[in-house]
Amino acid sequence: MKLLLVEDEELLSRSIAKGLRKRGYAVDCAYDGEEALERYGLNNYDLMILDLNLPKLDGMEVLRKIRENDPDLRVLILSARSGVCDKITGLDEGSNDYLTKPFDFAELEARIRSLLRQELRTRDVNLVCGGLRADTAARMVFWREEPVELTKKEFSILEYLMAHQERILSQEELIEHVWDSEADLFSNSFRFHISSLRKKLAAVSGSADLIVTVRGHGYRMKREGETI
Repeated sequence: MKLLLVEDEELLSRSIAKGLRKRGYAVDCAYDGEEALERYGLNNYDLMILDLNLPKLDGMEVLRKIRENDPDLRVLILSARSGVCDKITGLDEGSNDYLTKPFDFAELEARIRSLLRQELRTRDVNLVCGGLRADTAARMVFWREEPVELTKKEFSILEYLMAHQERILSQEELIEHVWDSEADLFSNSFRFHISSLRKKLAAVSGSADLIVTVRGHGYRMKREGETI
C-alpha cells in the first residue's frame, strides 16, 4: 500500500517513514502543504497521514482542497492540536481518523491498518483466496495454515493482488501502490520480486499458477477450481 506522509518536522518524518517502510508500506514524504497537494496530484495514494501545522498551506486547508474533488482518499490527521474542537473540526472537514502527538507508533500503524481495511471494504484482517490466506495485521501468509516466508515487498505485492482479486491489475498499478515514487520503475525490480513470489507460492501449493499472467493486461489471482 502506498502512503503520503505530510509532516514538516524532518526528523519525525524520517522516523515515521522508516518505521512504515519496515512494515512493508511504500511511503512518499511531503514537508509543506503545497508539496502535499503537488504529490497528491501526481500520484495515487491509498492513505494520507496529515499534520495540521504546516508551512505554506495549513493542513486543514490541504484537507479541504482534497475533499473538494476526492471523497474517497483515506486521511489520518496526526497533529499536536489536541483540543476537542480541533478533533471535531478535522473530522467534520473530512478526515477519517485523528491521532494526537505525542503518539505510540504501534497505535499509528494499527489505525492505518484499520483505515486501509475500510478502503478494501472488509472487516477482517485476513484476505483469502482459495487455500491462500494473508494476515494483514501480522503481515504473514499461509497456505492451508502452513506459513509461507515472504519478503516485505513480496507480501505487499501479494496483499494488493488478493485485495483486488476480482480484477486484472496492470504492472503499472502494482508498482504505483507498492513502490515509493522515487523508485526506478525502469529497473527489473518488479519482475524480480513477482517472479520470486510466484516461485515461493508454487513451492508450497504445488501449483505454478496462483498468480495468473493475463497477456497484454497484467496479473490476477487464480480462482479456486480454475484450470489454466
